[in-house]
Amino acid sequence: MTNKVVLILVDGMRPDGIIQSGSEIAGRLINESLVSMRATTVMPSVTLPCHMSLFHSVEPMRHGILTNTYVPQVRPINGICEAFKNAGKTCAMFYNWEELKDLARPESLIYANYISQYHFGYEESNLMLAKNAAAFIPEVKPDFTFIYLGAVDETGHHYGWMTDEYLSVVKSSFECIEIVKNALPDDYVLIVTADHGGHDRGHGSDMPEDMTIPVIINGKDIAPGELGTANIIDLAPTAAKLAGVQPDRDWEGKSLL
Repeated sequence: MTNKVVLILVDGMRPDGIIQSGSEIAGRLINESLVSMRATTVMPSVTLPCHMSLFHSVEPMRHGILTNTYVPQVRPINGICEAFKNAGKTCAMFYNWEELKDLARPESLIYANYISQYHFGYEESNLMLAKNAAAFIPEVKPDFTFIYLGAVDETGHHYGWMTDEYLSVVKSSFECIEIVKNALPDDYVLIVTADHGGHDRGHGSDMPEDMTIPVIINGKDIAPGELGTANIIDLAPTAAKLAGVQPDRDWEGKSLL
């Protein structure tokens, strides 16, 4: 049986931040899921390069995005949404950081919901996106949905990673995740991850605090337990396998399932 997939990425969320947040929602989800709390991201551990690597399953030197400024790929690689579209499947995106608009080619999406953090703020737009996705997914049933929640990273830059303010927003982000999870039909698998971690008031280095990310995979046919080695470039092949989609021949990651 093939599944549909929702991938929620919480920008800048460290695995130890999940634990120290004291979120009961996160604790339940971890106990019910296949989990790695020591997965790794790519260098540079910066938001747009990490997202491009997640979507295109290659290292940044391959896709060519090394900063938060998008430039067209010299040798284009199909991303996850293009692979799903080529397989006759549908994709949607919900996000509150505008720079992510280039992750997928417009024709590969049936729906894109951008809510400006500049107008509503990150925490309010996080909640709005979660509610919008929770209404949209059961109605339209896209095969792959990407949801980006940006408030944790913004709080880390403003107050510092692992501060009380940071941990509070990690906790509220899991409240948003629960809104989406509770709306998902039985044939959906939920993946929760981050693009990078952080230290002090920044990120981008090869320090473990910046490079270590969580991967949480939850679904009715996913046995709870601990994942082995995992990298952010493995998430596109994992989603493809769950949905019965052939991974692109240029992808370098491997399915975690």
